[in-house]
Amino acid sequence: MCGLAAIFAYGDKAPGISGDMLSAINDAMARRGPDGQGQWLADDRQIGLAHRRLAIIDLSDKAAQPMLQDHPGGRLAITFNGEIYNFLDLKERLQSENYAFVTNSDTEVLLHLYRRYGPDMVHHLRGMYAFAIWDENRQGLFLARDPFGIKPLYYRDDGKSIAVASQVKALLAGLRAGQMPRPQFNAAGHVGFFLFGHVPDPHTLYKGISALPAGTTLWIDKKGPHPEQQFFSVSEQLQDGASAPSPEDLSDLLRDSLRHHFVADVAVGVFLSSGLDSASLTALASEIKGANLDTLTLGFDEFAGGRHDEVP
Repeated sequence: MCGLAAIFAYGDKAPGISGDMLSAINDAMARRGPDGQGQWLADDRQIGLAHRRLAIIDLSDKAAQPMLQDHPGGRLAITFNGEIYNFLDLKERLQSENYAFVTNSDTEVLLHLYRRYGPDMVHHLRGMYAFAIWDENRQGLFLARDPFGIKPLYYRDDGKSIAVASQVKALLAGLRAGQMPRPQFNAAGHVGFFLFGHVPDPHTLYKGISALPAGTTLWIDKKGPHPEQQFFSVSEQLQDGASAPSPEDLSDLLRDSLRHHFVADVAVGVFLSSGLDSASLTALASEIKGANLDTLTLGFDEFAGGRHDEVP
């Protein structure tokens, strides 16, 4: 769980980005990144990126973010939250096309993948992610969120600049730092919360702050935000499914997914509930990790001994 932040002053009359505002947004997400933090502000102050790091893959300082990459086509910069489970396969493919790497991180793979495919890069990704990539050559900011919306991405657009963060409260902190008024409550977001138990995308509890929907990208340039582009739809996938997979196929898919999830430079375990889903995943994961598999179960005094008690 990392935290990402970005501010892009795209309007002709937009003031330069305030470093204090970018820092305030990043500081509000401190709990998301105990392993480090970084901030980058372009010389012309029209774009700034920030990051809170929870190191999972390539723990070295070389993999710190925001990560910059200079090449003849112009500078790219990225702030990224998540994991790309097929990054090793993608890296091998890119290396075969003479892309050179200086880290072992999945973050650098994203930069090279953007150089290779542009916004179509999302069709090659397998993972949970939210990221913002600054493209100096095209003078634009590219946002993307994973197909199932596992990683959050929120943005606020005032018609002159756009601010992006992993949490709504971080965007509110940026407004306070800029001495801007707090946005009004969003009725649709509150109604959605009481109806469904969560705030449905793209709504939030505040007017003017939106969630980038799952499986969606957004391009912002000097003309402002372009229409969102959906590259994945869960409902369409379910409709296209001819039939349920066989037990053997499902077992193979789960094992393959688990093998990809265990690619990390830190210990990876399983979070247990008392349900069949986590127990099944633990059984399959133990085939991969053996007896050294770490598990975690949370118990609460208020549920002790009752039907909701998940302690073994």
